[in-house]
Amino acid sequence: MTQESEKLLTNLYNAFDPFYPLPAGDPQYVDCREVRGDGNITVDLGTKIQLSQRMTCQLYTGHRGAGKSTELLRLEQHLQNKGCFVVYFAAEEEDIDPEDTEYTDILLACTKHLLKKLSSNSKSPALLNWVKSRGGELKELAQMDVALDSISLESQITLFAKLTANIRAVPSLRQEIRQKINPHTTTLIAALNEYIADAKQHLPRGYTQLAVIVDNLDRIVPLIVAEGRNNHDEIFIDRCGQLKGLDCHVIYTLPISMMYSNRANELASNYDNTEILPMIMVQTPDGNIHEPGLNKIKELIRKRVSLFSPNLSLETGLFENQEILNQICLMSGGHVRNMLQLMEEAIQRTEKLPISATAVQRAITKARDPFRRTVDDGEWQILAKISCSKEIKNEEECRKLLFNRCVLEYRYFDEAGEIQYWHDVHPLIKGIKQFKDSLAQLQP
Repeated sequence: MTQESEKLLTNLYNAFDPFYPLPAGDPQYVDCREVRGDGNITVDLGTKIQLSQRMTCQLYTGHRGAGKSTELLRLEQHLQNKGCFVVYFAAEEEDIDPEDTEYTDILLACTKHLLKKLSSNSKSPALLNWVKSRGGELKELAQMDVALDSISLESQITLFAKLTANIRAVPSLRQEIRQKINPHTTTLIAALNEYIADAKQHLPRGYTQLAVIVDNLDRIVPLIVAEGRNNHDEIFIDRCGQLKGLDCHVIYTLPISMMYSNRANELASNYDNTEILPMIMVQTPDGNIHEPGLNKIKELIRKRVSLFSPNLSLETGLFENQEILNQICLMSGGHVRNMLQLMEEAIQRTEKLPISATAVQRAITKARDPFRRTVDDGEWQILAKISCSKEIKNEEECRKLLFNRCVLEYRYFDEAGEIQYWHDVHPLIKGIKQFKDSLAQLQP
C-alpha cells in the first residue's frame, strides 16, 4: 500500500466515527426530512420556544444513534440565532450513569451546567445560600475542603461538578448523595430559579430568552422499581412537575420505549410537546427499496468521503460495485450510527480500495452478533410477528425490543396527506438463524 492510499484509508476510517455528533453547520450534514416523515426540529421544537409567552418543557426521542444529538446541536444554533441563550449538555458524558439514574441526578446536572454557563450573567446568592443551608453535608459528599462562609462562585461550580461526578462514577456515594438532596429538591429548584431569573436580566446583548437542552437521557436503561413501574416512570411521570419547574424553556430527551407504553398519554398531557426522530426509510412497508431513502444514506457516505477524495466514485472507487454499496446501506436499516459502524468496520478490513464484498460481509456479520446475544429465546417469535405485521403491541417485550434497537420506527405521509408510522425488525436481525426459523413457523 502506498503512503497516499494508507493516509486516505485512515482519513476515511475516522470520517465514519459512529460516536461523534456533527456540530451545527458541519459540511457533512445531510437534511433527511423528506425520508423521515418531514420532521424539522427547528420548527417542531424551536418555533414553540420562540412563540410561547410562558416557559415550555418539551420531550425529544428516537432510537439511540439515530442522529438526535446532531439535530439538537442544529437546534441550539438556530435558537441562538433567534436570540435565545442556550445551555446544552450531554448528561451521559459526565453527569449520570445510564445504568442507574434518578431524577435528583438530572436536577444536579442542570444546576451545575446553568451555574457554569451563566456565571458571568447572574450575581444571585440564592444557590450559595442553599448550599450553606445544607451545612457541611454537601462539601463532605463532594469531598471538598472549603469554608462555606467564604465559598466563591468557582467553588460553587466545583462543588456541584464533584457531586455529579460522584453520582456518575462512585456507586458507594451515589445513593448517599441522593438521600441527602432528595428531601430538598423543591428548595433547590426555587434557589436555581432565583439564579436563573437574575441571569435572564443580564444575558448578553441580543438574547431575550433562555433555554436548556438536556441530551442523552434516552440512554437511561429501564429498571423495574415496583409492580408495573420502572425508573422511566419515576423520572418523567412522577417527577414531571419538577422537570417542568425550571424558569426557562427546557428540552429533555427520553427513551423511545416510553412513547409506546400506557404512559404515552400522560406524557402528551403533562408536557408541551413530544417529538420522535424516526429512521431514514430505506425500504417500504412491503419490503421494496425506497429509492429516496437509499439515496440519502448514499449521500451521508458521499459527504464524508468527499472531504478527502471529492472525485472518488462510491460505486466503483469506494466499493467494488453498486450492489455492495446498496447492501451496506440497506443493512443499516436507515439507522445513522449503524451505517457509520458498518462503514468503519468495512474500511478496517480493507487494505486497498475499493472495499470488497468480503469486507462488507465481515462488517455485517460483526454488527449482527450483538443482536444475536441481545434477543432472548422467547423474543424471536415476537420479532417474526412484527416483521409480518409492521406493528408493535403495547407490551413490555415490544418496548424492550424498541429500546434495544431490535425494532426500528419509520414514518411517511400517505396519499391523503396523513402521517403513517410503521415498525420493522432491524435488517441485521433478519439474517440470524433463530429469526429465520421463527419466521418460517408463522408462514403457511
